[in-house]
This record gives sequence, C-alpha cells and structure tokens, in this order.
Amino acid sequence: MTNWIIHLSLPINYKKISALLKQVQYKWQKINMTFQDLNLNTPLYNALDDLGLTTPTPIQEKSFNVIGSGKDVVGIAQTGTGKTFAYMLPILKNLHFSQQQNPRVLILVPTRELVVQVVDEIKKLTKYINVRVLGVYGGTNINTQKQAVVEGLDILVATTGRLYDLAVSHVLQLKSIQKLVIDEVDVMLDLGFRHQIINIFDILPQRRQNIMFSATMTYDVDAIINTFFVNPIRISVAASGTPLDNIAQQRYNVPNYHTKVNLTNHLLQDKETFNKVLIFVAFKRMADRLFEDLEIIFNDECCVIHSNKTQNYRLRSIEQFRGGENRILIATDVMARGLDIDNISHVINFDTPDFPENYMHRIGRSGRAEKEGNSLLFSTEKEQKGLQLIEDLMQMQIPLIDFPEDVEVSKELIEEEIPKIIEHHNPTKRKFNEDAPGPAFHEKKDKNKKENLGGSYKFKIAAKYKKPKTRGDKNYNRRNKRK
Repeated sequence: MTNWIIHLSLPINYKKISALLKQVQYKWQKINMTFQDLNLNTPLYNALDDLGLTTPTPIQEKSFNVIGSGKDVVGIAQTGTGKTFAYMLPILKNLHFSQQQNPRVLILVPTRELVVQVVDEIKKLTKYINVRVLGVYGGTNINTQKQAVVEGLDILVATTGRLYDLAVSHVLQLKSIQKLVIDEVDVMLDLGFRHQIINIFDILPQRRQNIMFSATMTYDVDAIINTFFVNPIRISVAASGTPLDNIAQQRYNVPNYHTKVNLTNHLLQDKETFNKVLIFVAFKRMADRLFEDLEIIFNDECCVIHSNKTQNYRLRSIEQFRGGENRILIATDVMARGLDIDNISHVINFDTPDFPENYMHRIGRSGRAEKEGNSLLFSTEKEQKGLQLIEDLMQMQIPLIDFPEDVEVSKELIEEEIPKIIEHHNPTKRKFNEDAPGPAFHEKKDKNKKENLGGSYKFKIAAKYKKPKTRGDKNYNRRNKRK
C-alpha cells in the first residue's frame, strides 16, 4: 500500500521539480544572454557585428523563439526597445533564398517615415543576405512603385492605403504572403485605419503567421486579435505606463505660450548640453508657430515636420536632424512613433499631452537602445489635469524645477489661450419683447401683399371673364350654348 502511494506521488513531484529547474535555467540564461545564444546564421552575425550589437534587448530575447516557431504573436513593448529587430531576426533566419516575384513577408506600419525607417533597418540586417526589400507609401508616384513591385521582392513594408491601392490594381499579388507583421497597431487604429486593416486581412491568404507589436493594449487592438489571430502568444515587456529607468524626467510650470518660447530659447542656448533636441507640440498650427518663433534665433539649427508638410520636406528634415545639420526638430504627436533617431539628448514636451500614453511615446524617442536620455515637460495651469493623468499612469511624480529667474514671463496670450466669455445667464441683458417686431422686420411691398388664392384661382378667373380658362372646359361651353 505504501509503495502504491509513493508511485502516484512521484510524477507530481517530478513535474514540480522540472518546472523549478526550467525557471532557474531561464534566469541563468537571461543573465548571460547574447546574440550567440539565439543560433542565428553567419550573415546575420556579421551584420550585427557591423552594427556593434552583442546583447539582445528583453523584447528581442523573449520573442525570438516564439516568432521562430511560426505561431501567432502579440508583443507589447514601449517604443525604443528594439521591436524592429525583435521580429526581423527570426524572420530573416528562416527566410530562404527564392526567385519568386511575389512577396513572402508583409510589414504594415502607420506612417511614411516609419516605412523608410523599417526598410533601412532591414537593409542593415540583410547586408550579407540576398533579400529584396521594398517600401511603398502614399504621397509619391504609384507608377514607380508598381514598376518596383513587378521586378520582384521578398519583403514588403507598406502603409495600409498604398498597399490596398497596389493590391486592387492587380499589380501586387499577396497570395504568397507567409508572415504578416503589424507594427504600432495602436497608432494605426488611432489614425482611423481600422477598416483598411480589415480589408487587407480579407485579401491575404488564410494560412499565414500573424505578428503584432503595440505599445498599448486597447479594446480595438484586442478586438482585432480575437477576430483574426489564432491562439496568439502574448509577450509583454515594459508596459506602456512603465517609465524607462534610463530617462531622466523633469518639468516646469509655465504660465503661457510666449513664456514657454522664452524658456525654450533660454535652454537651447546651452548647445553643449542640448546638442540634439526633439520638441513635441500638440497640433500642426502650433508646430508652425513655434518654428517661426525659434527660427528668429536658431535659424539654421531648426526644422519642423508634421502631416501637412510634403513627403520630401519631411524626409529631408528628418535626415538633416539625424545627420546633425539641424540641432532642433519640432514634431507633432502623430510623428512620435515614426522617428528612430539615435543620440537624442533631450525631448521637450512643449505642450502637456491630453492622453498620458502619448507622453510615454514622446519620451521614448530619447534614451533609445538603453542609452541615457532626458525629458522636460512644460505645463500651464490648464494642463495640470493632463500632468496628473501622466503621473497616475506612471505611478510616480515628475520632479518640478524652479523657473529660471532670468527668463522673461510674458503676459501676452495667443488666440487659443484667451478665455472665451460664455454668458449662461445675464440678468442685465434686455429681454426679448414678444409684441415688438424683431430687428429684421419690415413691411411688405404692395405687390407682395396679394392674396394666395391657391386652387380656387381658376374658378375666380372664369367667373370674372365668363369664358373657360382653357379650351378643354367642355362643361362651361355646353352651359353657355343652352343659355
């Protein structure tokens, strides 16, 4: 009897011990994990050596084997954590050489700038691999892109609108797609691309691997996952509300726009400390206004991008900022996800965003690849509510810095800051007199005072002239003959 009890308990204890051993083994591997432990091929190792990369980031480490297994994957990670390499390394490892014309890997991104960025990152990894990569986006000649598609490709990076245009024109065939990657899916949904994404799902082959990366998990994102993904494995690294430890955050209380401009000019005078500055504003009109004000002092050092600028202008501004020709770049929140620029010394939040997640995406532009970063937040009295939401999301308070004494505090207000007077109840206002005519009342002219005779008009005409109005009034003619 005793032996029988021991025999039953052995498998249970063995499972527990096995699970503990796996946890210890995983923690040991996590401490000493390098790219050599991922079993990549030699061309990828050579490309990583050229980039000076030896250690994978947490999202790269956790997602490599899962994506390589071919299962559907949903990754939640902040911007700046190496998501592009996280899904490209396992894809490129298993992507064998082929001469077929149609693409096998499709990567969807929300903005044109992100298309250029992802294509550039893929080309860095495929330096020693014979892989054809193409990026397509709107705002450029579609015929040129059609010609490039016809020449054949392996990996296609696209925005949703231009991809659908190419697909419905039958120039681009999506029947060979094996892997679909949707990067920054929460931004796509925020920009209203939900229906376009669903339309693309309908024209893709059903047997494929779905890979999705997002910085935030929303109800819309979850709905797409539940509808189109098959038992996806979820990987979460650095939730959207978790501040990056390598980014120093500080804030100023500033009364108005013009004082913010004065403070920005004061800070940017220190070119050694603020050597590469990205300034985020709330909307496009504010970006142009701030650019005009900063251009007075920092003429050749400042550039601006937003969705109203032409594609060539935007790409040129980004390249000039990336290359160091311009020290200051002004951008809107829509551009927050499409920028991957190294060595940004400071991110200045000129406006406090209404949504705290946008703040996380903004500061994620600094401190990339685990480097040190800095973030400054300007908040007016009206923006204190947004500040509170940010601190609640991060579960920490942003240190407040004393306002510099040598910075002028302006009393001038811009149009958006001028308080609007709304009179809900004014007892001194003259009440409307129902008996008195309104201000637009006037007497009708005599010709307009005629009576509207309606349907009886023809009978009155007939009685007046004693003849039918029309020759078809047979009854009237018959009555006159009898008389």
